[in-house]
Amino acid sequence: MQELTQEETARYSRHIILPNVGLEGQTRLKNARVLITGSGALGSPVALYLAAAGVGNIGIVDFDEVDVTNLQRQIIHTNKNVGKLKTESAKEGIERLNPLVKVTIFNTKLTSENALDIIKDFDIVADCTDNFPARYLINDACVLLDKPLAYGSIFRFDAQSSVFWAKKGPCYRCLFPSPPPPELAPSCGEGGVFGAMAGIIGSIQANEVIKLILKAPDTLVGRLLVLDAWKMRFTQLSVKKDENCPICGNKPTIKALIDYDYFCAAKEPEVGSFEDISARELKQKIDKGEKINIIDVREPFEFEMTNIKGSVNIPLNSVVERKGEIDESKTSVIICKSGVRSVYAINALQRGGFKGELLNLEGGILEWADEIDESIVKY
Repeated sequence: MQELTQEETARYSRHIILPNVGLEGQTRLKNARVLITGSGALGSPVALYLAAAGVGNIGIVDFDEVDVTNLQRQIIHTNKNVGKLKTESAKEGIERLNPLVKVTIFNTKLTSENALDIIKDFDIVADCTDNFPARYLINDACVLLDKPLAYGSIFRFDAQSSVFWAKKGPCYRCLFPSPPPPELAPSCGEGGVFGAMAGIIGSIQANEVIKLILKAPDTLVGRLLVLDAWKMRFTQLSVKKDENCPICGNKPTIKALIDYDYFCAAKEPEVGSFEDISARELKQKIDKGEKINIIDVREPFEFEMTNIKGSVNIPLNSVVERKGEIDESKTSVIICKSGVRSVYAINALQRGGFKGELLNLEGGILEWADEIDESIVKY
């Protein structure tokens, strides 16, 4: 175990004088190896606070690039790094804050083929991902490798955090045996997220990681912390280990990593026959004066922010109930932000007995903004 240098002792002195940390605890932090999966909204504060605390070895896994829309909440990235790999941008941010930390980056997507090889060399994993396939993959890898997992999740104004460690309590599957349908779990890009809340939950994750390294007795193992950031209310729920859990229960049936996209049904939904229409093709129909319905299935606040002239807003969650408002004698073009929710809307309408022709605007309103109308606000 590497001892603290004089420079490190001075830098971390406010930690060292804490009775629950001390010189021994700070030395543990220096020698700890923590993997952060995702360097976005949650990964940003986690990385910064772990680096500031003196965690000596930090790994970051991400395959995305910094986008201007990230900067509202992903505080480790800066405007000058837009277009740069998030891992490289995050490494720069950590090194600006604390050059004594060693940062290892993995410019890749975690998959069932590489997750075990990447995670095995770290002591603790902080799950800062934003989708269910990744969460189940990381959980299962941590169970198989006996690694504690500091978990965080955010969506709009709601968030939650816990520590999953099958050796000492429940795992993620004990709490969520199966994922929700994809249409009920949109990404941050589709549903939005309250930026400051990411700092709260990311800080809690970093706090739990540090406590795990210091061997603190009272972590969030077996507890789920739930936050309503709009009302600023915390709720704590007890989570018990599921004896029938397929990976950490008494008789586990999952003994290797699986196809998580299939398990979470993250692929395109199965629907009846329908066709895509491009932004340019839709513009041609509008210019020719063809009688069409343009149905926007985004949320009302999204529609109010930006929309295609002549479109009608019927949100996805009410599209079947309000199908009578759509003229079946006309061709209906269904649109959303990126062309995902519109597919689910078409599926729902077909299952609900809608008889008219349905077309999906490929790429959604973002494609319309790129190809047709630059005044459309991209978000």
